Amino acid sequence: MATLPANIGAQAQQAPPNNDLTTGFSGLSVFRQIGLLVGLAASIAIGFAVVLWSQEPDYSPLLADMNNVDATQAVDILRGNDIPYKIDAKSGSLLVASKHLHQARMQLAAVGISDNRSVGFELLDKEQGLGTSQFMENISYRRGLEGELARTIASLKAVRAARVHLALPKVSVFVRDQRRTSASVFVELSPGRRLQEGQSMAIVNLVASSVPELDSTDVTIVDQNGRLLSNEGESESAAMASHQFDYTRKLEQVLTNRVQKILEPVLGRDKFKAEVSADIDFTAIEQTEEVFNPDAPVVRSEQTLEEERSLAGGGPGGVPGALSNQPAAAASAPEQAQAARNLGASAENRGNSRKQATRNYELDRTISYTRHQQGKVRRLSVAVVVDDRSAQSEEEGATSTAWTQEELDRLISLVRGAVGYDEARGDSVNVVNAAFAPIEVFEPEVKEVPIWEEEWFQPLVKQVLAGLLVLILIFVVIRPIMKSLSNDGAKQKALATAVANAQAAAEAAESEAGNAGMQGVMGRGGAGGTALLPGPGQSYDMQLAAAQGLVTDNPQRAAQVLKQWVADDE
Repeated sequence: MATLPANIGAQAQQAPPNNDLTTGFSGLSVFRQIGLLVGLAASIAIGFAVVLWSQEPDYSPLLADMNNVDATQAVDILRGNDIPYKIDAKSGSLLVASKHLHQARMQLAAVGISDNRSVGFELLDKEQGLGTSQFMENISYRRGLEGELARTIASLKAVRAARVHLALPKVSVFVRDQRRTSASVFVELSPGRRLQEGQSMAIVNLVASSVPELDSTDVTIVDQNGRLLSNEGESESAAMASHQFDYTRKLEQVLTNRVQKILEPVLGRDKFKAEVSADIDFTAIEQTEEVFNPDAPVVRSEQTLEEERSLAGGGPGGVPGALSNQPAAAASAPEQAQAARNLGASAENRGNSRKQATRNYELDRTISYTRHQQGKVRRLSVAVVVDDRSAQSEEEGATSTAWTQEELDRLISLVRGAVGYDEARGDSVNVVNAAFAPIEVFEPEVKEVPIWEEEWFQPLVKQVLAGLLVLILIFVVIRPIMKSLSNDGAKQKALATAVANAQAAAEAAESEAGNAGMQGVMGRGGAGGTALLPGPGQSYDMQLAAAQGLVTDNPQRAAQVLKQWVADDE
């Protein structure tokens, strides 16, 4: 039998006849009532929190560090695009809804805002402590320089992120052999991108020009796959061979594209295949040539000498010698004849002249210095295969026809003009007609995405869990409490009704039979004999003893009361 409170008679008179819950709640003590109200309020609060949690979207970090970006600008962009966001109170990270994460990144990247955690020269703007050593100042400067270089390198389109490590040796006047400055650059390339040789050299020169006393040969570049992108460690011959290979491949690709552009409008797409092989001469030749022309002699120098001498009077005559200089002896011939002969001789010897000419001749000569350019095309070989012509007819369906030789010759002429055919160089162009193999339609195997990886699965699970938790709170916590209170209230009401009916039956029996024992019991119940049970202030044991006495004295009435009680419950 359930325990009944002492004031059950008063509650039965005050509570509404059909409100069992209120009756049960009022039957509890004050502390139990307060605890029950607190428990119900906590359960309802938990239910609301779970429902709000199921409706709240998942958030992912967009910007982990807000110190290096303009937070106001980033928040304005998110608001303008209706992207839910919040700021983590502990870490200060900017969080956005997971389904809008990629959209938010694209919007911020469009205005130059990215999650770049590199720190530049803003380190030097921070206030240094009074006891900061020179070593820490040098470290801050080096970190700032590395951060600035990393930001500059990361601004390239093919580079997603970059890190720079500088090895700056300490300069000292007491060390004879100074260590060389070196640098290492780590680049994280964007998916599907790769650095060209020119871009790698640009990064090397950028770093070498930004750091004092840093040579370009001491800069190393490595990507996220561990590939060495700089030319450090390669021999000169290997670097030259790599350059020549790249040049040959580029030239062949250019010529192949020319052939495809000129044949595609004629033959159609995927109706031919063309390949070009180029033989390139990378020999470095320097030539000096001297040519003589013997048919056109040229006077290099000419010297002419003219000598002329004249005598004013008669000079000594006769045969030269001592005898001619002796005085003449006495002559027997007349003096006039001798004088005439001497006069004639002197007249003949008065004027002498001489002419001399010297000429030096030289042949025509030409000297030429020639330096042949490297990468000269030595020979080209072009191969083109053409598919059969296809036709569609209603009777025969799809048919294929081979190309005639005249048509192939026309195609050969087109290809020759496209690649710059030179017969003297030994170029060859071959165009062959062959039926292509049927193209197999490749159907990619579509992997079924597991249901737990679907986008709708996780929100649905959250909502289901929230619903289950709410149902658990309702049916496991709240409903049992309410049911217990209702049952207690019903029992209290039934007991009060039974007691009232028993009291009425006892009063009727007393008036009819005048039972003395019953009067004694009723006399103990209250003054004047009007109350069958003790008053509301009496204990529960006294009320229970009085009820037992009534049942013992008048069992027939008690049985009728119980039957009436069961009938009312049904």
